[in-house]
Amino acid sequence: MGRNNERNIKKHNDKLHKAQNKVKQAEIARKEKLKEIIKKFNESKTEE
Repeated sequence: MGRNNERNIKKHNDKLHKAQNKVKQAEIARKEKLKEIIKKFNESKTEE
């Protein structure tokens, strides 16, 4: 049995893609939070 059989490759790719999606989701969440903070900051600037 070879190490690089179809099942092992699929398992590795699934794990890799899961990790990449996690990073991507974290980045999107960070950008959303930043938008909210900027929006609140701009609102407080206009009120003064």
